[in-house]
Amino acid sequence: SRNVSFTDLYPGATYEISLVYETSSTNFTQCASHPNVTTSPPSLRGRCENVASGYSALIVWDKAEGVLTKILVHMNGKNHTVDGKEDRFTIPGLQPAKTYPVALISMSGNRISGPFDFICATDNRGVIAGSVVGVLLFAVLVCVAAFILLKSGKKSIIAGSKKTGPKKTTISVATFPEHFMLLSADENRGFSEEYESLEPVGKDQTHKAASLPENKSKNRFTNILPYDWSRVKLITPSPSDTLDYINANYMPGYNRNREYIASQGPLTATVPDFWRMVWEQRVKGIVMVTNCVESGRTKCDCYWPEDQKPCLHGDLLVTMSSEQKEPNWTLRNFRQLEKERAVGINDFVHRMRQHRSHMVQTESQYIFLHQCIMDCLKQKEKKEESDYENSDLIYANATALREFHNHNTGA
Repeated sequence: SRNVSFTDLYPGATYEISLVYETSSTNFTQCASHPNVTTSPPSLRGRCENVASGYSALIVWDKAEGVLTKILVHMNGKNHTVDGKEDRFTIPGLQPAKTYPVALISMSGNRISGPFDFICATDNRGVIAGSVVGVLLFAVLVCVAAFILLKSGKKSIIAGSKKTGPKKTTISVATFPEHFMLLSADENRGFSEEYESLEPVGKDQTHKAASLPENKSKNRFTNILPYDWSRVKLITPSPSDTLDYINANYMPGYNRNREYIASQGPLTATVPDFWRMVWEQRVKGIVMVTNCVESGRTKCDCYWPEDQKPCLHGDLLVTMSSEQKEPNWTLRNFRQLEKERAVGINDFVHRMRQHRSHMVQTESQYIFLHQCIMDCLKQKEKKEESDYENSDLIYANATALREFHNHNTGA
């Protein structure tokens, strides 16, 4: 049997489990990436208590037996995170004499309970006074609106037809230095405007599979979820949004729309799925762009064996054949720069964000990409060879990395 059941465990508690696989010749110890298992947290029962004036509501819940790290209160389209030791939370920004659906969810580490749903009705005091003021205000607004329409005339029609679609921003090699200086002027004002224009890209796309209750524990961060249309699916006997789920997306490259895969740093429980994806997608190389622990927080579980001993991840036996540590990396090839004599950083970041959220997370990282191209062009001015290679050039952007760490620390 491949399954073992445990009973009478404490809700939300973390237990250490050791597994040993026996074969005819030897024994394999389960990988160190599977030491702990957290049980499901206890479910909560909540209720709503009115607050005078009706513009806020007090959500109260009974404390349950178990280990709770956080409590999630969903109301009025927003999620509010509360410390697990609390038993109440006030929701502001509501309207009097209205009903709001509320969902109460308990969390223990990465495990979440099923939601407890109920309806909260706000107090109706202040509605009459508010109605009188509203009528007077509406009359004033009608007069002001009529005046503005008469004043603006045809201008409003012209302004309303302005297109807001993405602009083509491919820059030729010859003009890129001038373009870089233009964006750098006024304390990088141009970079700020370009980066801000990328903020809404991709946010209208769905991530239903990632939001399923069965899949939520497989996500390291709640705000970085794979879009449904571009997510990588594990091979399963039959279609299933839970069995085939992994937090990873296909990413575009220079040659194909599915040239790379962007994945979250594996969690303890998702390391076997990570290696399944590597095997099924025939991945030739893995680039880890984070440390296992940064700013005191775990960003990526150790998915490789830490010694030469074979390690089982699900049905896959992983062995580290060799290890070579280097302090830095060297970027050697810019294919688009070579073949087209042009580069479109803004366009490509736009494409990446359509495939996966939060690609290039800070403005400093966005500027850093441009600086890399500038460094590449400066090296080309000193050489006549067509291929770019400079083993002494090391890219290091402390500000971008620091902001990246700070951004994820608050995620």
